Amino acid sequence: MAENHQANGRVYVWDLPLRLFHWALPLLLGVSWISVELQAMTLHELSGYAMLTLLLFRLAWGVIGSRTARFAYFVRGVPHTLEYARALRSKAAVKHIGHNPLGGWMVLLLLTVLLLQALTGLFAHDVSGTAGPLAGWVSYDAGEWLTGFHAWNFDVLLGLVGIHLAAIVYYARFRADNLVKPMLTGYKDVPHAHEPLHVAPLWQAVLLLAVVAATVYALVRFA
Repeated sequence: MAENHQANGRVYVWDLPLRLFHWALPLLLGVSWISVELQAMTLHELSGYAMLTLLLFRLAWGVIGSRTARFAYFVRGVPHTLEYARALRSKAAVKHIGHNPLGGWMVLLLLTVLLLQALTGLFAHDVSGTAGPLAGWVSYDAGEWLTGFHAWNFDVLLGLVGIHLAAIVYYARFRADNLVKPMLTGYKDVPHAHEPLHVAPLWQAVLLLAVVAATVYALVRFA
């Protein structure tokens, strides 16, 4: 389905499922962090399951979702990305409707690190006796390694989040490109017309989320 969500120089860039994913993920990340500090491990596990569900949904939505959500739309090759980076330094880089080439690679990196965090949590355990639902699938030594990686990977994740936030400030301050507002409203102001963007139907996202949630539930329930 191709829809032209354009009016008065605005283009509908981010669909509702993607926006909800974008704001739910940092919320869950915060819950996961605080729950560990408070030793509320049941809450930590639930937030981890929810995060895994959202991440698997996003990966699938990056294939069958709206045009700007698809990886094929915003992931560019290394030469194209380097060319954009050089143009960015000279202030000649053009604005992109969706993710720019550097942002596209950051999305992939964040998704990868988040997915590693969620998956290793399924196998992790701690001294209090709390263990992930799949901890019994690996040896004790392997579980120890995965637990350590789970903790180390979280620090990496915090660093990437910091870079992501710094990039948002940079684009707002020096490129006159507000990246937050479109992720709230779905619309982005553009100086000239663009081709219509494919917008996937909402029922497709709801069905996909239900399938993914059922899969994650079955995994942790019957493991």
